[in-house]
Amino acid sequence: MAILVNTENFDQEVKNSTLPVVIDMYATWCGPCKMMAPLFDQLAKDLGDKYKFVKINIDEERDIAVKYNVSSIPTFLFLKDGQLVAKETGYMNKDALTNKITAHLGS
Repeated sequence: MAILVNTENFDQEVKNSTLPVVIDMYATWCGPCKMMAPLFDQLAKDLGDKYKFVKINIDEERDIAVKYNVSSIPTFLFLKDGQLVAKETGYMNKDALTNKITAHLGS
């Protein structure tokens, strides 16, 4: 399962992570976000030894969404050593998201 992150644990879970981080910026009312949720959780289970998977609810954590210029959802943020290296927006299937992760964060 992906880790739910908020302002209080953002630095610990994301900024200070020893693993590259994939963030799912989502909202509970978003249809494509709901469709991505089981795929994201499956990837967290499959690839959790190489990457950290976290979810951030944009309605509850507006400051984080604004900081990363998230204007549509779902948006996936890819961070390495606490730094944003890429951002992808929109629904994608499991293979497409896996390819984005390895392309942006390495395998």
